[in-house]
Amino acid sequence: MINKVVANADEAIQDITSGMTLMLGGFGLCGIPENCINALVNKDIDQLTCISNNAGIDDFGIGLMLKKRQVKKMISSYVGENAEFERQLLSGELEVELVPQGTLATRCMAAGYGMPAIFTPAGVGTEVAEGKETRNFNGKEYLMEMAFDADFALVKAWKGDTAGNLIFRSTARNFNPVMAMAGKITIAEVEHLVEIGDLDPDQIHTPGIYVHRIFEGKDYEKRIEQLTIREK
Repeated sequence: MINKVVANADEAIQDITSGMTLMLGGFGLCGIPENCINALVNKDIDQLTCISNNAGIDDFGIGLMLKKRQVKKMISSYVGENAEFERQLLSGELEVELVPQGTLATRCMAAGYGMPAIFTPAGVGTEVAEGKETRNFNGKEYLMEMAFDADFALVKAWKGDTAGNLIFRSTARNFNPVMAMAGKITIAEVEHLVEIGDLDPDQIHTPGIYVHRIFEGKDYEKRIEQLTIREK
């Protein structure tokens, strides 16, 4: 069995270079690859295309990469919590492709399955469909969307073993499994790294065949994006 363990985030992302396309798992701030993002921020690279459900917030997550001007293009489904993102978009500094959330997930899945494209009714007749092919199936129009082509996928899991098998926890699962399938090289950071055989096979969400590098992360903040509390 191949041991896929690397020492830390810096080693895991060492061959990510300027101009590459990255997938980053997570939903809001839940389940984001914090250690990998921090390592990227400390690396002298730019002109990145980032595929992510969201753009983080100003001082955390992908927002840190935006602040450092490392991102050339964002492909996302929701970007409303980041003032710096808004500023760069309105000033023309940042290219943005907004994608319906289900389409974003399915384009990731298609890449993992080796499918070149999908057909979806989402976006037909809107700005999303401009310049794209549509086809009629059984009397209904569908929009053709291409599978993503990412150099790296960066994901975060709760537990993983040295062979790269991953278990995600609750809502932190979100986009991570489909992105783990889709990258040419997938890097997984985990809260708990265990030996082969320590994970219940029936509980594994992502088989290790999809994962190329894995490491145990540290110093996770696990911020809450919108904190709502009840008065006593």
